[in-house]
Amino acid sequence: MSTQQHIQDSREDENESFKLFLRGSDPEEIDQLVYAIQEKVTAMTDCTVCGNCCRSLMINVEQEELEPLGIRLRLPVTEIKNRFIEESSQGQLIINTIPCHFLNNSKCTIYEDRFTECREFPHLHKKGFLKRLFGIFMHYDRCPIICNTIEKLKTETAFYYEK
Repeated sequence: MSTQQHIQDSREDENESFKLFLRGSDPEEIDQLVYAIQEKVTAMTDCTVCGNCCRSLMINVEQEELEPLGIRLRLPVTEIKNRFIEESSQGQLIINTIPCHFLNNSKCTIYEDRFTECREFPHLHKKGFLKRLFGIFMHYDRCPIICNTIEKLKTETAFYYEK
């Protein structure tokens, strides 16, 4: 086993323990704490250095987001759908490639008109943090904002992990 794999496995065990630890916490207090931490972490993070979310996530798109994109790209909505969007049998729209078409050198080329899901990622500003632990920790290694917020949350909650 490589040193990197050993560190990653150790961190996964620690994070599993932390999730169990958090379940005994007051949900509103944790939401407030996470919100305050993520605001500081986000302010210190330059997402254009990373771009991992754009490189690795399936991006949902709302129908009403297609028109502003069409205006930006000077393309009709039908062309936007044909070139960039896939529609599920249930009608859900998603970007049809991973990484995202609109990522260039870790920067979003449609940033001002980016999709709601992109604007809201990593979703740490939303209520219900404790109900979303699975999804949040799924992105722990992907997003520096999530990783750094979680690590600071461990400190703020006086979490102690014994190996």
